[in-house]
Amino acid sequence: MREIVLDTETTGLDPFDGHRIVEIGAVELYNHVPTGSHFHEYINPERPMPEEAFAVHGLGDEFLRDKPLFAGISDRFIEFIADARLVIHNAEFDMRFINAELARISLPELPMQRAIDTVAIARKRFPGSPASLDALCRRFGIDNSARTLHGALLDAEILAEVYLELIGGRQPGLSLGLSAAGTGDGAMMDQGWRAGQRPRPLPPRITQAEAEAHDAFVARLGDQSLWPDA
Repeated sequence: MREIVLDTETTGLDPFDGHRIVEIGAVELYNHVPTGSHFHEYINPERPMPEEAFAVHGLGDEFLRDKPLFAGISDRFIEFIADARLVIHNAEFDMRFINAELARISLPELPMQRAIDTVAIARKRFPGSPASLDALCRRFGIDNSARTLHGALLDAEILAEVYLELIGGRQPGLSLGLSAAGTGDGAMMDQGWRAGQRPRPLPPRITQAEAEAHDAFVARLGDQSLWPDA
């Protein structure tokens, strides 16, 4: 199973207010294992970078001026993600921006059903707890010390580690295959799994002599024994 862990950086909060993507970072997972394959591009947003966005991302107008437009990287981006599931922190935000960019150049939008939202998984696993990327790094002991500014590729790499922890660690197969298809959430505790009662009790596996020896041993322990007399 191929998954792409993805992050974008933008000039603002809403593409319908004219804000644009300035950076895309994505890393590939295959069967929940990072392959080392990644996609990373800075993008000229064709508009000034607001001061508050520059403070968060450290990407200014001069740096972005000679970068390609989204139209110039769209083919390689679509080829990289192909038909993989998209793992995104606060998926609605990034998908809205990506689809706005695709619509602007008359390309088909990506269906929201392709996205796995790690914020939703975290809130389900840890109700009432912070679900930011930094908070989840602290919870799982993931080193995010290099995250002094928001960068799409670094955030995607960190998110990949967080995602693997959210679905049960780097060996999600230990969850006995109870992964819920399409949610990415494979932890048994999230599936409400409990061991059921056997329809027929197992037969005793000790001999009569062993049972008698055990009873004799318990009797020698006296009245203060944790085990009652047989």
